Amino acid sequence: MNRQSTEIAVVGAGVVGLAMALAAGRRGRRVTVFEREATAIGASVRNFGLVLPLSQPPGPLHDRALRSREIWLELAQAAGLHHSAEGLLVLARHADELRVLEEYLEQTDGSQHGRRLLTPFEATRLSAAARPEGLLAALYSPTEMVIDPREAIRSLPRHLHDRHGVEVRHSTLVREANAGRLETTAGSWTAEEVIICSGADFQTLYPEQFARSGLQRVKLQMLRTVSQPAGWKLGPALCAGLSLTHYPAFRGCPGLAELRARLERELPFHVANGIHLLATQTGAGQITIGDSHHYGHTVDPFDSEAVNTAMLDYFAAFARLPRPEIQERWHGVYAKHPEQVDVLLEPEPGVTVVGGLGGAGMTFAFGLAEELARARGW
Repeated sequence: MNRQSTEIAVVGAGVVGLAMALAAGRRGRRVTVFEREATAIGASVRNFGLVLPLSQPPGPLHDRALRSREIWLELAQAAGLHHSAEGLLVLARHADELRVLEEYLEQTDGSQHGRRLLTPFEATRLSAAARPEGLLAALYSPTEMVIDPREAIRSLPRHLHDRHGVEVRHSTLVREANAGRLETTAGSWTAEEVIICSGADFQTLYPEQFARSGLQRVKLQMLRTVSQPAGWKLGPALCAGLSLTHYPAFRGCPGLAELRARLERELPFHVANGIHLLATQTGAGQITIGDSHHYGHTVDPFDSEAVNTAMLDYFAAFARLPRPEIQERWHGVYAKHPEQVDVLLEPEPGVTVVGGLGGAGMTFAFGLAEELARARGW
């Protein structure tokens, strides 16, 4: 059988794989992406579509997130993707939540990125969904944007092909990858570099290296409402107090310990199930709500309706929708390292495994891909 060839072979057409392909394609490299499914169906399409620089403390990771946002904006405009760049509101309904937000702004000089505290009146003018009852203040951050991940993952392969000559071969499983060689269900290939972006699949390629990497799987449950009435807009993405205990940006705030202690007393089920709440809106007007977090090597295939109910109850405490009926329920699975924001493995020369971005794939992937392409000459 004749071997086919490419310069850069990327395994996986989720957001991380497509980001690597874009970065290499922009540098003039000949790129081929292999995706086992007819279209990627993993964590890349099972999320909020939220690009969230606010989640990261000042420094290289925050800069990476801002660069990813720039690239997403470029792609959305060039590929005609629906997107919203209206930012994020963090709603404070308790004094300890407001204290953490104030400490965050003091420590980070958030004003340099347009982040500021809003009064309840200002917050509810920005968001038709935010409940005014009990609202003390809200942190507004303009750096966040929303992409519909299902549309993006479906549309970007064609855009990458048309603009950068990237070939995406769907329904093609890579059964074996070595330095300079791949064996696939569509034949044998040679490549100068192999980049493996296999998400939460730890078994197919280099399982021994994955087993030693410290990566674990995280299962998250999510929901999506029916479309809201025509013309009704969520405005900025929304979150509330539970999210302050979830994101690294707030870990240095002295008031976080008091907030966490109260949440453990008042919402023990939410804390035990890793629940924090975000809400974003799709181009079709649906509201995506979630999520929970359960960690382990093997994922429970059965979803908990108690977790879904707890998420909806917490959401209803700070937000209201004209049509709250749920249309879809699902779970996603991603790979995360307990201490690192990403995991880069080099099982042999010419092979790089890129993984472990956790729930920050939409936020980090394109910035990380640019960094790696420059550093490694892809």
